[in-house]
Amino acid sequence: MDKTKIDWCDMSWNPITGCRHGCEYCYARRMAERFGGYDDDKGGITTQNPLRRAELHEPLTVTRKGKAANAPYPFGFEPTFHYYRLDEPARKTRPRNIFVGSMADIFGKWVPAKWIAEVLDACEKAPQHNYLFLTKNPKRYIELDNIALLPRAENFWYGSTVTGPEMPLFYSEHHKTFLSIEPLLNRMGDTPTNLRGIDWVIIGAMTGPGSEKHRPERAWVEEIVEQCRRKNIPVFMKSNLAEVWGDDLLREFPPELNKAERGKNDV
Repeated sequence: MDKTKIDWCDMSWNPITGCRHGCEYCYARRMAERFGGYDDDKGGITTQNPLRRAELHEPLTVTRKGKAANAPYPFGFEPTFHYYRLDEPARKTRPRNIFVGSMADIFGKWVPAKWIAEVLDACEKAPQHNYLFLTKNPKRYIELDNIALLPRAENFWYGSTVTGPEMPLFYSEHHKTFLSIEPLLNRMGDTPTNLRGIDWVIIGAMTGPGSEKHRPERAWVEEIVEQCRRKNIPVFMKSNLAEVWGDDLLREFPPELNKAERGKNDV
């Protein structure tokens, strides 16, 4: 697991990497392309993967500037299952809010159900943590719940990523759910389902190349906050909203995720 700059979680964990959504604003793709590859048998670095989808039980290595290390994204942004990372949550005893799959959409339609089940099983073996998932394919949550593969425990949080009002989201009476409106590219209007069954809302702006052309309007953000206030839903604004909202960003967590109340022993 890795310490992270993502400000709504404590750590990120990537037993699966890679995605096929093809979002033009994807930070994860840029990172995987920058640091992707592994050492080939010719003394160079390659991202070639003849299988198109890989299952790695041991890490591959990559050598840069004369130093060899585990290759974080050996096949670039192609879907890859890193089995050897599955025990990482169990090694951490202090409770954490863990973002599972910051470098993937582990509920993407291309991800085998077996991979997802292995990840969820690893989470259940380390119940001291909260696990937060995000997907742009929320119908996969429903499919897995219908076959009793989606845990309903209080420490599993299922998020939907949306950038506008037309995108689907997951809400449930039996699961903890949240909404990540990032990047906010359009006015949400009357937010889908009127936020029914949503326990938390995160709002963020686009970053990286082209972000200046897609800066959200303050009125869009105010509208979302007002809807959340009517439903008593906590709102977390990412730091990249400061240019839109100002320095008084809302940094609210649901009680179950309140980091101020979590242990301090960093083990």
